Amino acid sequence: MGKMLSKIFGNKEMRILMLGLDAAGKTTILYKLKLGQSVTTIPTIGFNVETVTYKNVKFNVWDVGGQDKIRPLWRHYYTGTQGLIFVVDCADRDRIDEARQELHRIINDREMRDAIILIFANKQDLPDAMKPHEIQEKLGLTRIRDRNWILSSPVGFSLCEDGQHEFCRLFRIESRGYNEILSWFKLEEFHHMSFIDKVFTLFHGTSAVEELGRKLLILHLKKNEILSVYFTNIKQFMY
Repeated sequence: MGKMLSKIFGNKEMRILMLGLDAAGKTTILYKLKLGQSVTTIPTIGFNVETVTYKNVKFNVWDVGGQDKIRPLWRHYYTGTQGLIFVVDCADRDRIDEARQELHRIINDREMRDAIILIFANKQDLPDAMKPHEIQEKLGLTRIRDRNWILSSPVGFSLCEDGQHEFCRLFRIESRGYNEILSWFKLEEFHHMSFIDKVFTLFHGTSAVEELGRKLLILHLKKNEILSVYFTNIKQFMY
């Protein structure tokens, strides 16, 4: 796995597939990544594809329609995918089970077994929207034992992985252990990142942030404690 990820991040391009039920907000997210602003969209019948350059890496992002009649075609887009963004409408409680079924169907496909998984909890600002911890439970994320996944929302994220060192390799910081990724958790720094910086930092990693707050964050994670204010939860699940 580590060698595979090193190979991925040694390249200058990365293929990301964005999936989710219809009306989850996938196309809005795609063009927010591309243009840095929200745009008016219409339901996607086929697909949209855009190349987004982040620093020196080109991310080819495929946004595929989510209507139930289109979903059987999703698998035709799996080959070569290195990162999956699965978008969930947090206000759509009636279809959260349907979203769970589709997510697990995707990640259990052999073509997607090496893809990094980012679940984006969208529409958190709507009344009665599910909180990230509810999304985590209802999507059955804690039952994913052999994959690296990240749950992200406009206000925070939680993570699960099979050990801290594997997570460090995921973000290309194997040589420095997990201190660097902890420094990325510095609350003020991450909170003030732009939307595109937050999303692509999850996939591509980041340079070391200065020492402020590092020792405290290390202590929190070693104690398996919750970091509050801007983050939902940072917790390690081992198997």
